[in-house]
Amino acid sequence: MGTSEDHGLGELLAQVVPGSALRDGLERILRARMGALIVLGDGPEVLEICSGGFHIDAGMSPQRLSELAKMDGAIVLDRAGERIAWANVHLVPDPSAPTTETGTRHRTAERVARCVAVQVVAVSEEMGTITLYRGGTRRQLRSTDVLVGRANHLMQTLDRFRLRLDEVSAALTASEIEDLVTVRDVALVLQRAEMVLRVAEEIGELVDELGEHGRLLRLQLAELTLGVRDERRLIVEDYLDTTRGTSADEVLGRLAALPTTELLGVDSIVEALAAGGAEAVDPDGALAPRGLRLLRRVPQLSVDMANSLVAHFGDLHRLVRAPASELAEATGISEEDARLVKDGVARLAESSILDRYS
Repeated sequence: MGTSEDHGLGELLAQVVPGSALRDGLERILRARMGALIVLGDGPEVLEICSGGFHIDAGMSPQRLSELAKMDGAIVLDRAGERIAWANVHLVPDPSAPTTETGTRHRTAERVARCVAVQVVAVSEEMGTITLYRGGTRRQLRSTDVLVGRANHLMQTLDRFRLRLDEVSAALTASEIEDLVTVRDVALVLQRAEMVLRVAEEIGELVDELGEHGRLLRLQLAELTLGVRDERRLIVEDYLDTTRGTSADEVLGRLAALPTTELLGVDSIVEALAAGGAEAVDPDGALAPRGLRLLRRVPQLSVDMANSLVAHFGDLHRLVRAPASELAEATGISEEDARLVKDGVARLAESSILDRYS
C-alpha cells in the first residue's frame, strides 16, 4: 500500500470516526436496514463516471444522508463530506478494474476507488457493515463497543509486555555493569521492545478509528510506549558490530520485518542483530557495550557529551574506570562536572545491581 493511499485512507477514517456527522449518517442508514454507496469527491474525474441522478448542492447532515439513501443510486459528496452534490447517481467505473468483491454495490465501490483518486464508502444492508475504499485499500469499520473492547484487551496485553520489557532491560543494565552481557541478554530486550511496539501499533489503529472516543486510550498508549523506540535504537547502536558494515537502521528494519511467529524465539533476533555475518552466532557468547544506553540515563550528561565519551573510550568499562580528568579531557567539560558524571554512572550501577539481587 503506497503512501498516498495511506494518507487517503487516514483522511477518510478521520471523517467517519464515532461522533462525526458522516458516521452518524452512516449508522442511521444501518439502523434503517438500508444500503448506500457514497463517493467523497465531486470533481470532474468523478462526474465523468456518473450517469443520471439529481444535482442537490446542499449541506450534508445525517438526516439528509439517510433519507437520500432510500433511493437506489449513489450519493456524491464533496471531498470534505460537508456538502451533498448529487444523489441517485449511477456510477460507471472502468469494468476492467480489478475487484475482489462479489456484491454489486461493493464491486462498484472498489472499482471507483481504483479508477479515481477519491474515497468511497459502501454500506451493506444484508451484512450490516460499513466498508471504506481508497485506491487498492479496503477497511471495514467496527462498532464503537467492539473497538473499545478490543483496545482495552490489547492495552492489558501491552501493560504486561511493558512490565516484562522493563524487567529484562534492568537485567541487561546489571549485566552491563558486571561485564556479563551475552548475545541472548541483548536479544531478549530487543524481542520485548519489538513486541511492545507491535501491540502498540495495533492499538494505535483502533484509537485512530475511535476518534475523540479514544482520547483516554491514546494517553495510556503514550505512557506505556514512552522511550521504547529510543531504548531499542540505543541497544542496537550499543552492540552493533560495525566491522560488518551494517547500520543500526538496517538491523531495526530486519527486526520490523520479522513475522510474529519468528519473533517469539530469540534465534531470529540474534540473526538480525548480527546482520551481515556469514557464520552462526552463539546466543551465549559474550558482548561488550559501548555505553550509549547507560550514559543517556545520566541527568548531568548531554547527548553530545555522551557521544563524545563513547567515541573516545569505545567501551563502557574503560569509561567507568577512567578518572574524572580523562572524562573532562574527552568531553571538554570541567573536572567538577566530570566528577558529577562519574557519580551519576556510579549511582546507576549501584541501583541496577541492587535491583537485580533484591
